[in-house]
Amino acid sequence: MAVSLPRCVDTVIIGNGPSALILSYILHGHIPYYIGGHHDAILDQKLSANPSLLHLTPDLYAHFLSSLRYSTQGLPVNTLLDTLIRPNADTETNPKSCVEWRYEPEKAISHVAIGQTSQPGGQWAESPVSASADIGTLSYAEQLSLPGYSYADHLAKSGKGEQCDFVRPSRTEVADYLKAYPDAVEISDTIRTGIRVDNVYRTVDGFVIGSLGIRCKHLVLASGIFTVNIPPPPLLAPIAQIESREKPLLVIGSGFSAADVIISTPPNRKIIHIYQWAPDTRPSPLRGCHHSAYPEYATVYRQMKLGALSSSKSLSAKSPMLRRKSNPFFKQRDWASLYEGLPNAEVLKVSTSDSTKSARVTVRLASGEETTREVGGLAYVVGRRGSLDYLSPDLLAEVLGSSNEATPDLSPPALISGRTLRAKAESSLEVAKNVFIIGSLAGDSLIRHAVGGCVFAAGRILGAIPSTFSPLSSPSRASFTPRSTSPCRLSEAASDTSSTPPAANGSPVIIANGHEDLHLDRRKLSRGVEVANVENRYWVDSGWWAGGLGPGKPDV
Repeated sequence: MAVSLPRCVDTVIIGNGPSALILSYILHGHIPYYIGGHHDAILDQKLSANPSLLHLTPDLYAHFLSSLRYSTQGLPVNTLLDTLIRPNADTETNPKSCVEWRYEPEKAISHVAIGQTSQPGGQWAESPVSASADIGTLSYAEQLSLPGYSYADHLAKSGKGEQCDFVRPSRTEVADYLKAYPDAVEISDTIRTGIRVDNVYRTVDGFVIGSLGIRCKHLVLASGIFTVNIPPPPLLAPIAQIESREKPLLVIGSGFSAADVIISTPPNRKIIHIYQWAPDTRPSPLRGCHHSAYPEYATVYRQMKLGALSSSKSLSAKSPMLRRKSNPFFKQRDWASLYEGLPNAEVLKVSTSDSTKSARVTVRLASGEETTREVGGLAYVVGRRGSLDYLSPDLLAEVLGSSNEATPDLSPPALISGRTLRAKAESSLEVAKNVFIIGSLAGDSLIRHAVGGCVFAAGRILGAIPSTFSPLSSPSRASFTPRSTSPCRLSEAASDTSSTPPAANGSPVIIANGHEDLHLDRRKLSRGVEVANVENRYWVDSGWWAGGLGPGKPDV
């Protein structure tokens, strides 16, 4: 049975992934409050004076860059909510949350979240690459929980009842959790699936979703950056049409998707792996994977490293993984005979054979030598991108502004990466007047880093945080498309109650995808936290943050 769509709402969220679900939960009237108990005395004192987390201001996280405790890879607002929800999560099991979600239905805002996938969950509901859906996620189970219905609650409700501490659930298990979430927290009335959004443009008093005839006042982009696989170049396209499991599989890529394909390949099939190798200037994200927490990714990275060593030395190199007897994944494949790493190699020529259902690939190695390999298939996994092609050209120009860093050789140009809007997100997640980005569009791709942006967007939509745009200003390239008349008049914006808009506080623009800390074994960081506690206490007592003169300097 088809689900009807509203003709006019306050907010339209484009996407139905984790970020969209979190924001919908808040806009239903579930408001986050600080309830005390955080180990950061500075943060505790600031939030105790104004516990509503909808009133986010930059001073709350101004001291993060000077502390060893907080990661500098995520947006400060995302790091803030993460540490409040999971204080000391990297060193403690199931830490007590400092956030309470209170249901205040009078604050609910009419909205709808629209996604193209067949079930809630966004990219988690799809299989974008030919890899096993049983591979463990990068995040631990307790870090995948959404507010109001945790992953542990889902396990208990499913009757499984096993512990989820230090467990990496599979992609399928996470998809099942996200599918169940809307019904569990009673927000399914606003979640729409299997619907493509198109022709979104600005009008005098808001926005119109042209393909659906919906009008709104606020627009939230939560469509992510993982919806489109970068296609192989024309030279390699013929190999993509071949599938001979008896012949080697050619894998091209240096990141997690390439590793997933290698991990998923039958253990008796040979793999020829072409990848970029520049550990000093552009390291593979696999380098950050700790060998005990992420053994499969660490194994692939070690083989890539071995391939690089072998290509640069006349003597054969011995795999470092042979010394890691505790890594069970290494023993699942005869890597020495079934994996060949070709770092920084270039494909020069491809010829296919219908009779053998294979292709001969001529490759120039990093040394300059040319060699030929026979392959029976191709996995071209050099990255994925998001698309904003559902926005009108003028609205797209507003959103991208001067920070448009979309890869120039991709078509259409609306394909974007986590870098495209990161510079704007460092300043504000309101990237155009009444247009917000949340989730991976802002450059942070982990679910644990999604809540902060959602809370900020909700704070703006509910009027608790002032806009960085003047109420009387008009967008620089507003699109007033006369194709549709308004079915209803949008109400005036709610009055602002806070005097300080969010800002970047001069923090450096950080290009990151949230995976930089995977080399840490979070069970061995307690000593670092103790040092940070002592340092933090020292500076708190000095009163510098409230206008004091600093340690060892008496007031005059």
